Amino acid sequence: MLNKNFFYALSTLIGMIIGVGIFGIPYSFAQAGILVGFFYLIFLTLVVTTVHLLYGEIILRTGQDCRLVGYGERYFGAKGKTLTTGIVIFQFYGALLAYIIAGGYFLNIIFNRFFGGSDFSWSLIFFAFGALAIFFGLKMVSLSEFFMAILLVALAIFFVSRGAPLVNFENFKGFSLMKFFLPYGVIFFSLTGGAAVPELRQILKGQERKIKRVIILGTFIPAVIYLLFALVVVGITGEGTSENAISGLIPYLGQNIVIAGAIFGFLAVITSFLMLGLNLRKMFQLDYKLNKFLAWVLACFVPLIIFLAGFNDFIVVIGLIGAVAGGFEGIMTVLIYIKAKRMGDRQPEYNLKLNKIFVWGFVLLFALGIIYQFIYLAK
Repeated sequence: MLNKNFFYALSTLIGMIIGVGIFGIPYSFAQAGILVGFFYLIFLTLVVTTVHLLYGEIILRTGQDCRLVGYGERYFGAKGKTLTTGIVIFQFYGALLAYIIAGGYFLNIIFNRFFGGSDFSWSLIFFAFGALAIFFGLKMVSLSEFFMAILLVALAIFFVSRGAPLVNFENFKGFSLMKFFLPYGVIFFSLTGGAAVPELRQILKGQERKIKRVIILGTFIPAVIYLLFALVVVGITGEGTSENAISGLIPYLGQNIVIAGAIFGFLAVITSFLMLGLNLRKMFQLDYKLNKFLAWVLACFVPLIIFLAGFNDFIVVIGLIGAVAGGFEGIMTVLIYIKAKRMGDRQPEYNLKLNKIFVWGFVLLFALGIIYQFIYLAK
């Protein structure tokens, strides 16, 4: 029987998954081709759902409450902790960089007609505001993150309903072999929500058998929303689909409607930036015993330096983080899962019973994805 805790857990996972990545998916579909994008979305939904289920089983096989870093230490010792920490920091920096880029996109859409400027200059303004808020410790709770996720879902539904009559099916005929791999990292980035899986155990305490269903539904629902949003945006703008999905819709839906979408997008991005930046700052303070100022500098200014160095292509950044950081996280999750099968200290509420060849196939898949992402970028 489903109850309020089930839906709270489901909304928590959906809220973690749906984020700024939704704005990059239409562009990747338009560049590679609708059928290519559709293939990757189906394939990666199955892959990411499986990884989330593996993580869920790890949690249920372990009596101690941890996060991925803690499970890395629990099953692989100090080296496992160090490796997993490196993966997490890389993900954090990549996500913060993506938020800086996207924040500039949305601020430029909102304020350009009043003050002018470029995406780059507005990204610097976005960073300045966010970094100061992180330094002074602006409190952002998980409810606000969930609220912004709900706004993004509402925004996607709004654009789908308003844009559906404007779809031109001729725009679905494009295909580019050279950009066949482009959607992989973008969609991977957009579907990953492993950070929420440990929270499901807390929310469903005493009802852990429901975690499996929550993970399946909670990963599938964002994928459906992504598909509908991408189909409508690409159906309207075709090869002219912008990297942020929103600005390219101005000639079709009107500036005011698109600005409203940009405002929602900005709020979602700044909320995520603050939450992630605060968590990273606190990690440096608490786990590495750094003073507040140095922890703040490391948390905020490393992504800024990377941005100023020229890494300011939104699609490239989220594709890289999705394929590389997501790939390493996937590999680590599989390795921990294999260990937890043998060394776990409690009986899990569900057991996936996966073939060893299938499990190691995931490791190979992620490794190939990492390698090919660098080859793709080099090209």
